Amino acid sequence: MKPELSEKEQKRALGAVATPPDLVSFMLSLTSPMRSRLRVLEPACGDAPFLRAFAEQYGTHHELVGVDIDPTAVAEARRRMPSATILEEDFLLWQPGEAFDLIIGNPPYGIIGDASHYPIHILKERKNLYKRRFQTWRGKFNIYGAFIERAVNLLRPNGRLVFVVPSTWLVLDDFARLRQFLAREGRLEVYYVGRPFPERNVVAVVLVLQRGEQGLSLYAGQSKEPTFRKAVYRGELIRFETPDAIAFERQGVPLGEWLEIHFAARSPEIRRHPSVVGERRDGLVPILTGRNLKPGWIDYETCYSGLWMPREEAPSLRFFYAFPHLVVGHTKGARVIAARDERCYPWREEFHLVPKVAGLDEKALVEYLNSEQVQRYVRTLYRDLLPHLTMTQLRLVPIPPALVPPIPGPRQLHLWEETVEIVACAAIGPGMKP
Repeated sequence: MKPELSEKEQKRALGAVATPPDLVSFMLSLTSPMRSRLRVLEPACGDAPFLRAFAEQYGTHHELVGVDIDPTAVAEARRRMPSATILEEDFLLWQPGEAFDLIIGNPPYGIIGDASHYPIHILKERKNLYKRRFQTWRGKFNIYGAFIERAVNLLRPNGRLVFVVPSTWLVLDDFARLRQFLAREGRLEVYYVGRPFPERNVVAVVLVLQRGEQGLSLYAGQSKEPTFRKAVYRGELIRFETPDAIAFERQGVPLGEWLEIHFAARSPEIRRHPSVVGERRDGLVPILTGRNLKPGWIDYETCYSGLWMPREEAPSLRFFYAFPHLVVGHTKGARVIAARDERCYPWREEFHLVPKVAGLDEKALVEYLNSEQVQRYVRTLYRDLLPHLTMTQLRLVPIPPALVPPIPGPRQLHLWEETVEIVACAAIGPGMKP
């Protein structure tokens, strides 16, 4: 640990989030002991709120174990819970001699990396070791995913895991391996609990896994009746599926079958470009961001990025900046916000859509994507599980058959066609309307 950090900074740098008592009580209600004496573990235990609550409700005769990497937290847990075994260990590397009947807790949240960019910087020297140890690790990953995998592997047959974690694992592609792993290992119950942490803007779910069984149930809050059940679950996205939302999805063709979805150039790449400057000059256009994107139109005048470049240089960043195309918001929450970039400006953010086939009515598609029926579809399935729209969510948005060409075929963008489009774009000046 780094001694220069305060206790509060230390907890934040380790991804620790205090659990409200009412959430502890709810999670405890999902644990009912299967035998007279259980072996119970609380990983990243802090001051051991779950072990204390378990002992109060079910007695201290159970074998209670807590693990935490923070020596200050370990000392406090030992003081508060003398009947438990509290160990100062890195849970992700710890090797206990025996498995557990119940694992319950609130694992740390955050991405491991440099302090300038990522919250969990204390553990950055161990990141490569973690990545080698966990089969579900993908992309940047969030440390709570590794805690889930490790906890499941420490369960006895028929053991139970009860964790409160961010909701992002339900739908993000980075957690595809984790969802598949959980589907193989047991039956899932997922309880959406909104934003339970007063000091963190985190949408959370309570994950319950019963090892050795199968299926999935998704609950809204503490309801006893699930929103839906699946007798067989294979690791697909976990969404708030309703008959109306699924019927709407099935009536069309997934957007991803008709359009390629690309992401804009990233900030570091843009700043390295020799033509990009940080001040307005004649002959330059602003590099656009999500704040420039509105439903059905684009604000070409305001420079929210603080960066400018010659428009004719934009295709050197991304090829699709060279011709008019659809732009859909990535940073707009659980909404689909779309417009058509007629002026071919450079962008720093958002999704950029290029047709795979000829004959798509892009203007009608923009109107449809901004429609209330599409917003209702997205809100119903995904609620506020993520702060942004993902590429996978966008690919699944159903496109009505009336908006797509009757005879699909691969789109060939010929050199002459591209040249005409670029010339057409170049004819529109920064201050002119298309």
